[in-house]
Amino acid sequence: MRWKPIIRTIAGVAMMTIGLLHFLKPASFVQIVPTWLPAALLLVYISGAAEIAGGLGLLLKPVRYYAAIGLVLLYIAVFPANVNMAIHNIQPEGSPHIPQLLLWLRLPFQALFISLAWWFRK
Repeated sequence: MRWKPIIRTIAGVAMMTIGLLHFLKPASFVQIVPTWLPAALLLVYISGAAEIAGGLGLLLKPVRYYAAIGLVLLYIAVFPANVNMAIHNIQPEGSPHIPQLLLWLRLPFQALFISLAWWFRK
């Protein structure tokens, strides 16, 4: 299990980085929020703050358990945006084109992220 702290640190830093991008480039995230959800920009900011908090929490032992549970819930909450992105072939602003097949193939990775967050609880 000596890999667990390394993987947890990488995941924590990655989550904080992605969360920060929600504030620096919100349009890229707003465009994938399903239209049936209200206040897309607000949801992007909330999810970005949750990602930053969750990533930081993974690095802090006293709150790690709660951060991991929060990330599990976050990964479930943002799944509709990822599905929306695949269904409508939404391309991230300023990024190279991603083939639609890859947008669909990335969806199962959400289960991997959920599993990792669950593993980080302990």
